[in-house]
Formats: sequence, C-alpha cells, structure tokens
Amino acid sequence: MLPDEMQTLTDAVRWAASRFEQAGVFYGHGTDNAIDEAVALVLQALHLPPDLDSLYFGTRLSADEKARIGDWLQQRIDDHRPLPYIAGEAWFAGLSFRVDERVLIPRSPLAELIEAGFQPWLDPEAVERIADVGTGCGCIAVACAYALPQARVDALDTSDGALELTRANSADHGVASRVTAIASNLLGALAAEPMYDLIVANPPYVASERLDAMPAEFRHEPRQGLDGGVDGLSLVHPLLMQAAERLHDDGILVCEVGHSWPAFEQAYPELPVTWLAFERGGAGVFVITGHDLREYVPNHG
Repeated sequence: MLPDEMQTLTDAVRWAASRFEQAGVFYGHGTDNAIDEAVALVLQALHLPPDLDSLYFGTRLSADEKARIGDWLQQRIDDHRPLPYIAGEAWFAGLSFRVDERVLIPRSPLAELIEAGFQPWLDPEAVERIADVGTGCGCIAVACAYALPQARVDALDTSDGALELTRANSADHGVASRVTAIASNLLGALAAEPMYDLIVANPPYVASERLDAMPAEFRHEPRQGLDGGVDGLSLVHPLLMQAAERLHDDGILVCEVGHSWPAFEQAYPELPVTWLAFERGGAGVFVITGHDLREYVPNHG
C-alpha cells in the first residue's frame, strides 16, 4: 500500500495524509485533521514517541516498517477503524493507555480539569475518595490518581472487559494500590458511607436516533458506551439521584453530557449547575456540589 518511492518518515506522513483525505476518513479519536492523524499513525506504527524531534523525519524506512505502516493504513482507510484500536494505545492527560474495542477511545475534555487538580472547585490536597463512573479503560481513574496522589479511586463499570483494562492500565502506571475496579451500574454497588469528595462521570450521552448517522469509525466502539437513550440522558437521570446520596456537602459531581446539554437544561431548568469552559476545546461538562444536589433532588427527584 505504501509505494516503493516512499522512503522516509516524511514521505509516509505525506502519503498517509493524502490517502486519508481521498478516502474521507473521520478524525475525532485523538486528532482533528489529516496531517496530525498521519503523523500519529506513522509514529505509533514505528513505536516512536509522539513528540519525536523533526530531525528524525528524514530518516529512511526499512521494508518491515513500510509494510507495517501500509497494513495500518489499510485498516484505517478500508475498515474506518480508529487509530487507537489499531495501535492498541490512546493518550489521555499526557498518559498512555491500553485500549481495544471493549471500551470507548479516551477523548474527554475532562483531562484538562484533572490536570488542574479540579481547582478551583476542590482543594487537591483535601481530596481523599473519588468515584469514576463508567471508567472504560480506566483513563480518568488513573489520571485522577496521578493528579491527586493522596486519593483513592473507585473505578466503576458494568463491562468485565473494561474492568480488566482498568486493572491493567492501573498496574502499568503504578497506581493499582489506589485504583479499585468495581463492577457497578452507575454508583449502585457503592455503600452510602463513607461519602465521596469527588464523583466524575462520562456516561453514554448520544441520543439513540443519532447513533446510526454517526461516522463509520464510531461503529467500532461499544454501542453501550455511546447510547444515551431517547434524550441522551437515560443514565444521567438516575446518576443525579445516586450522587446526591454519596457526596459530601462540599464534594462535587463532574459530569459530561456532551451535545445533550440542551436536553439536560430542559429536563433540569432549576438545577444550579455550572457549565465549564476548556482552553483546549470541548463542552457539555457541568459541576454541581453535593449540597446543591441534595437541595434539589428531594423536590424534583
């Protein structure tokens, strides 16, 4: 698939980008344009770091390297398989994670909030207990353990495959002693006491009728990780009630609802949430305190 005249890393990147544009692949699982996607594919195929010095882009490719790049290109173009699944690796909050088709590919703007230690909403040094709802590969749980080294994290999911990946990624990053993978439907498996300082949730939030119209790349991801029901909020509704029972007054729920935020505002017009803005892009993430949830839930649950 990679022509004989393509000899260097730069040649491979240029060729891959052209093929991506010609094939109409979708960018949205780590990159947003053909050049960045091509650079990521070539570097990962060659087991090179994402910040490789440009000096090395003029180096020549071996026959085996060209064959591997060609195979990855074919999967990306012919099958519309997202690059992180081909590579078995995705990056989140500056960390590398194992991924496969059992979990969604990490791409949440929550990385920016985690890297900031959830400031100004929390004092990072005071956070002791965290719940990560719908942990997937465990990227949020592990990143939280990195950012808040005194905290313990319960990583929750209904998928055995997701919990297996979470355990593997926790071990890879040396935080397995503080990240516990738990089979749970939302917060259902957790006791009401002791309460949590922070609950982070990135539940499915795509309205069911929109799923089939999404680019082919999304059909490689587990449907249960995307399908949020009729309004995109089928799991968010019970999550609010459960979080109200498990947060300290000054603890917070951070929840991503993506493009279903208008449906959320329509369903909860009086709920005093704060919508977050991100320097690196992304929207549809709100914060609310345990106190405000409890004030609201008894009257509107």
